[in-house]
Amino acid sequence: MITLGARASAFSLQNENEEIVCLSHFLGSWVVLYFYPKDDTPGCTTEAREFSHELKKFSELNSVVLGCSPDEPQKHRAFIKKHKLRIGLLSDPKRTVMKKYGAWREKNLYGKKVIGVVRSTVLIDDKGIVVYHWRSVKSLGHAEKVQKTLKTLQMK
Repeated sequence: MITLGARASAFSLQNENEEIVCLSHFLGSWVVLYFYPKDDTPGCTTEAREFSHELKKFSELNSVVLGCSPDEPQKHRAFIKKHKLRIGLLSDPKRTVMKKYGAWREKNLYGKKVIGVVRSTVLIDDKGIVVYHWRSVKSLGHAEKVQKTLKTLQMK
């Protein structure tokens, strides 16, 4: 569960290159951790492409962008290659981190209640504290909203 002002839950997951990525690797940088349902679907592709397009601006704000889905690393590699993505993608097939961050929960899918990945984003500051949480997002334009929020929070 996400609590603003609390330490972000630690994690260790494989990235697209099957390397272990831990939240602790990013202390000193802000982390945009976004959760999405599945590689190479329309909304997920839009979101990943927008974050990739804005990556330089995120870097200038001392931040890294990490996408996380249940897909395996090899599927992430194909997704990255196909769409020329420049962001890191984490693999959470057991949905462990998604559960910790409230991204694996009940949602409404075409009028039915199901358990699944809810497109959401958590912003973690350079000390590892959760400073913002988007519980449910629309992919189009989300990267820009995150960037604006990041800029505002860094000015405080």
